[in-house]
Amino acid sequence: MSGRQVDRGRLADVVLAAVVGALGTAVAAFDDDTTALDLVLVVLASAALAFHRAAPRAVLAAATVLGTAYVVHAHPGPLSALPVLGAVHTAARVGHRGVAAAGGAVFLAGYVATGPGTQHAAERAGLLAGWFLCAVVTGLADRNWQAYLRQTEQRALEAERTREEAALRRAGEERLRIARELHDSLTHSISIVKLQAGVAVHLARKRGDEVPPALLAIQEASGEAMRELRSALQVLRADEPAGTPALLVERARAAGLAVELTVTGDERPLPRAVDRAAYRIVQEALTNAARHAGPAKVRVRIDYGTRNTTDHTTDHTGDRMGELTIGVDDDGAADPDRPPMPGTGLTGMHERVSALGGTLRAAPRAEGGFSVRARLPLGDTV
Repeated sequence: MSGRQVDRGRLADVVLAAVVGALGTAVAAFDDDTTALDLVLVVLASAALAFHRAAPRAVLAAATVLGTAYVVHAHPGPLSALPVLGAVHTAARVGHRGVAAAGGAVFLAGYVATGPGTQHAAERAGLLAGWFLCAVVTGLADRNWQAYLRQTEQRALEAERTREEAALRRAGEERLRIARELHDSLTHSISIVKLQAGVAVHLARKRGDEVPPALLAIQEASGEAMRELRSALQVLRADEPAGTPALLVERARAAGLAVELTVTGDERPLPRAVDRAAYRIVQEALTNAARHAGPAKVRVRIDYGTRNTTDHTTDHTGDRMGELTIGVDDDGAADPDRPPMPGTGLTGMHERVSALGGTLRAAPRAEGGFSVRARLPLGDTV
């Protein structure tokens, strides 16, 4: 879809340049004083508009120089300003207001300086000044409108994401409530049945009596029910990440995000809570980069630290107190002067890290882009 949009945009730029060039050459052809040099200047100034998306300032400079040279040499009418008007509009549209106004002023100066000093020429210059002002204003209005559309789309995506997260949170709370109810009711009752059946079997064997088969069946069935119930409770209480940070990076690359992963330190199994928090932090940071950073490069760094195996006071795994460091940086459009409002994702990251006694910093970088830094204490690996 993006490739088709690029092709359509390129085709529209070529059509714009062709239409402006056709109008300019048609008007110039009706002037008896038009020379081959004049036609070349008109064609080149119009052809430059085909590249206004890729290099708006360069196109403005080229159109201004060529258009001014044309009016200085041929003294044409107001329609000669069409290539420069188009370049001024597109430059203002991408935010180069000062450059756009300067380009229009240069062309007007050349037009006025070489025209005959009559009231008619002054009126033409005033008309052109109004056209250039309209080109700058409409360019700025279009820029603001596009920014508004992007913000509206971003808010809609954020609202949809918030709804999904709220639904998942409610589903998780409901699972925990069901797990508590099952634990408080069934687990207690089955435990009593199993205990009583076990005592009855023990007493019968102690007296030398034959244990009734029904009693043995009750003891076995109650034990099996306890095991099945524990498995069900583990499923209801499960909140395990479906993968690893490396898998998240591969998924992001497959989605078109330029991601680089670096792992340092002594990689080893992590405590369950730390592993789950690390996964969620990387997942949220990559999601935010994909949505807000634009066509940016993302660097993910995971540092496990150094494992100490020289001290005999360590546990059987050889791990001592340390920390896991996670860094996710992008070179996107985030501005330090305009920090983003914390959303549900950033708030959730802060809550996860705080619950583990760690620290988290998520903010725009001074050199541009966004940075997420998390430090998670490991404790003794279990």
